[in-house]
Amino acid sequence: MSEKSSSSGSDDDVDPESAHPVELGGVLSKWTNYIHGWQDRWVVLKNNTLSYYKSEDEREYGCRGSLCLSKAVITPHEFDECRFDISVNDSVWYLRAEDPEHRLQWIESIELHKAESGYGSETSLRRHGSMLSLTSAASALSATSTSSFKKGHRLREKLAEMETFRDILCRQVDTLQKYFDSCADAVCKDEFQRDREVEEDEDDFPTQARTESEFNHNNNGSKEKLFSPASPKAMNGIDFKGEAITFKATTAGILSNLSHCIELMVKREDSWQKRLDKELDKRRRVEDAYKSAVNELKKKSHYGGPDYEEGPNSLINEDEFFDAVEAALDRQDKIEEQCQSEKGRIPRLTPVPSTDAYSSIGKHRFATKVEEMVQNHMTYSLQDVGGDANWQLVIEEGEMKVYRREVEENGIVLDPLKATHSVKGVTGHEVCHYFWDTAVRLDWETTIENFNVVETLSENAVIVYQTHKRVWPASQRDVLYLSAIRKILATNENDPDTWLVCNFSVDHDKAAPTNRCVRAKINVAMICQTLVSPPEGDKEISRDNILCKITYVANVNPGGWAPASVLRAVAKREYPKFLKRFTSYVQEKTAGKPILF
Repeated sequence: MSEKSSSSGSDDDVDPESAHPVELGGVLSKWTNYIHGWQDRWVVLKNNTLSYYKSEDEREYGCRGSLCLSKAVITPHEFDECRFDISVNDSVWYLRAEDPEHRLQWIESIELHKAESGYGSETSLRRHGSMLSLTSAASALSATSTSSFKKGHRLREKLAEMETFRDILCRQVDTLQKYFDSCADAVCKDEFQRDREVEEDEDDFPTQARTESEFNHNNNGSKEKLFSPASPKAMNGIDFKGEAITFKATTAGILSNLSHCIELMVKREDSWQKRLDKELDKRRRVEDAYKSAVNELKKKSHYGGPDYEEGPNSLINEDEFFDAVEAALDRQDKIEEQCQSEKGRIPRLTPVPSTDAYSSIGKHRFATKVEEMVQNHMTYSLQDVGGDANWQLVIEEGEMKVYRREVEENGIVLDPLKATHSVKGVTGHEVCHYFWDTAVRLDWETTIENFNVVETLSENAVIVYQTHKRVWPASQRDVLYLSAIRKILATNENDPDTWLVCNFSVDHDKAAPTNRCVRAKINVAMICQTLVSPPEGDKEISRDNILCKITYVANVNPGGWAPASVLRAVAKREYPKFLKRFTSYVQEKTAGKPILF
């Protein structure tokens, strides 16, 4: 894991509002899908964005996905100390660190980037809040005005009348204002003239006598200068009384219109309120439906997540687990049928070692273990199950019968299975050869995703590692086993020709268990006996005279936490299909070829 600062320069030069949190990069396990499970990915945290790459070396090819952390929700897992989930709306990333300390480091760094992103902070409100508020308010006001005024034709007419009255009132106000201005000018001129004459009287009083006609006598006998009022011409011929009457009529019309508008709006208030209530109710229903749809979508999108896969704390119940497994198996069957119909099998010529090579134990470090397994299977696997009450017949289809004995240990199903079958036209050697030969394994085995031979011990013994196709929500299984083929030497001349293939789990340094798969343990044997009926007359033995009696036993410890009912149902369904598919393949491969005893 690496860290580096995204800022440069000294601390004094850094603006607190423009500083960025440190970048973070490292390997995290990411849940890819229910087929591939957890995969290691190179994850980079930079500029409020979490991106992931397939590996650190492939960063130059671009990221495979990214999340903006502004509105992300980070959830540490309740049980897994190394796991944390990041969700943005319907997108969820399931991540696992290598230890709890690294998980804490990642969570803290992501939270720091999220806090510094600016969304919801005081800085972002200063940057975005005012403009958004003004725009929203203007839009809302415009929408409200236009939508409200379109509702009533009469109300629109009254508003048009109000516009006309407003224009008239404005013109009248201008006229009155001119009259008031003229009056003010006349008063100012009169006062100025009077003050000037008074001053002249004071200066000329001792020498000049005034005529009686220049003064008016008041009731007290004093004399006042008689000034002429402002002339109508100075007022521009304004009829003040007429303007006042018109102004009064205009304002009365406005008040009447306002009263009428208020009356109309009051009358329409009830209908508007009813419409509003209806719209609110409709909106509530739509919001509820939307929330329900979102929850269903989230449930479906998260249904394939790690919380719903097989495990001690799985959120999926047993019935849902069974339904999901059954649906996945059905899909695999359809895909396999389609693939088989579209492609023909490629003939492979595999060399068959001599019978002597198959009869010997071989010299390798597991030789003693192989011999022990062979003897145990020959002693117990061929015993008749008819008198054993512990064996239950679960499937019977023609010559094929499948038995089961229910065994559980620590809650894990360990049911031994035993199947018997009879196939015409093939020998035990041929059946065991195709069952053991890894070169043709994928031709008939449809449950394997991939396999490889880890080590070849001898001509008749190999160590094989194979992973099986995942059936969600069950975890993916892998198996490491030794596979050996043997010809069982007859003890007397009446014993049928017998071949055996045994597969049992072993350990190997080149295929250690990983946390991506649950390692299953197996002990499987296929025992094949060839029965030959004498041909008529001097005819040579043909495939019509051959019958192979097959005994197949399987003891499997699947590990994990899959419900017992699901494991038993899957075994009951898949084992008969496996036997029929394999034996049909052997008959097809051997048809028209020389008999291999």
